[in-house]
Amino acid sequence: MKKALITGITGQDGSYLAEILLDKGYEVHGIIRRSSSFNTGRIDHLFNNPDISGKTFFLHYGDLVDASNLNRLLEKIEPDEIYNLAAQSHVKVSFEVPDYTGQVDALGTLRFLDTIREVGLKKVKFYQASTSELFGKVQEIPQSETTPFYPRSPYGVAKLYGYWIIVNYREAYDLFACNGILFNHESPRRGETFVTRKITRAAGRIACALQEKLVLGNIDSKRDWGFAPEYCEGMWKMLQSEKADDFVLATGETHTVREFIELSFKEVGIEIEWKGKAENEIGVISGLHEIPGKIASSQNITIPGEHLKLGDTIIEISPAYYRPTEVELLIGNPAKAERVLGWKAQTKFEDLVKLMTRSDLEKVLLRGF
Repeated sequence: MKKALITGITGQDGSYLAEILLDKGYEVHGIIRRSSSFNTGRIDHLFNNPDISGKTFFLHYGDLVDASNLNRLLEKIEPDEIYNLAAQSHVKVSFEVPDYTGQVDALGTLRFLDTIREVGLKKVKFYQASTSELFGKVQEIPQSETTPFYPRSPYGVAKLYGYWIIVNYREAYDLFACNGILFNHESPRRGETFVTRKITRAAGRIACALQEKLVLGNIDSKRDWGFAPEYCEGMWKMLQSEKADDFVLATGETHTVREFIELSFKEVGIEIEWKGKAENEIGVISGLHEIPGKIASSQNITIPGEHLKLGDTIIEISPAYYRPTEVELLIGNPAKAERVLGWKAQTKFEDLVKLMTRSDLEKVLLRGF
C-alpha cells in the first residue's frame, strides 16, 4: 500500500485528491493547521468514516512555517508521494498579507524540499501546486510550459519562487519533483470568498430573497475554468510519470467573469442586462423565468421569487474589489499533459457553472443560507 501525504487537505483540491487516492488504495495522511473553529468540513465524511479513519486515513497537525514539525512528520510517515497543496491562495488577499503569503507559498516549499533531503527520503515523489498566476501579464496566448512568467501579485511572485526551487532541487539533488501549473479549477467545494462561489452562492440567495445584490470587481477578466476533481486526477498522473517534469493543466478555453455571472443567474431563472460603464456599471433584471425543481416544489417555493421585478438592480461594481495589478487574460495550452500523461479536461464551462449554481441553490433551499 502506497502512502501519500497531502498538505492543504482541508481545501477544495485536498479533499478531492484524498478521495481519489483512497479509491486507488493509498494510505492517506493529511496535514491540518490547528484552529479554534472547525475547518474540516470538506473531509468530515472521510474522517468520520470508521472503515477508513485510523486505518487508511490519518490527520496530523502541522504548518509549512514550522520546519521541525515537517521533519518529524516525514520521519514518522515515510510517504511515497507528497502533494503540497497548502497555500495562502487568495490573490486579492495576498496584497494585504504579502509577508505571510511569501512565508507559506515560497519558503514553505523550500522547507519541505530541504526536509526531504534531511530525512533521506530519496525515492519520494513530490508534487508542487503551482498556478496560472505565474503568467500574469501574459507574454503569449495561449500559455504553455515554455511561456515566460510575469506574475502580478504577491501570491504569483511567491508561487514563482516555489516553481523555481522545485526545478532547482530536481536538477541539483535528483529529486522527483513536479510543478503542476494549474489554471483555474472550480467546484461546489470552492471557498465562498473566491469569485466563482461568490457568484453561484449569490445567484441562489438572490433568487430566494436571502440577498439583495452581488458586488464584484473587474468582471471583464478572462479565465480558463475547469472542474477541480479532474485536475486532482492530473496531479496524481504527474507523479506516476517515468520522469519528473512540469505540466500545464487547463481546458484551452477562456471566458469572462461576466459570462460566468450571466450563466449562473440564468440557471436560477434570472436574465441580466448590463447598464453603465466601469465602476458605474450595474446588472439589472431583464427577464424572469420560473424554473422547475424537486426540492423547491416540495417546499412550495417559487424560483425566482416574487420579490424580484424587471429592472431591479442586483449586481454592482466596486473598486474595493479591484486588484492593484490585474491579470486580464489567462488561457492554457494543455497539449503536453494530454500527450505525456493522457490527461484532458472533460467538463465544459457551461456545465461547470450549472453544477455549481445548482449545488448552491440546493444548499439555500435545504439549509436556508
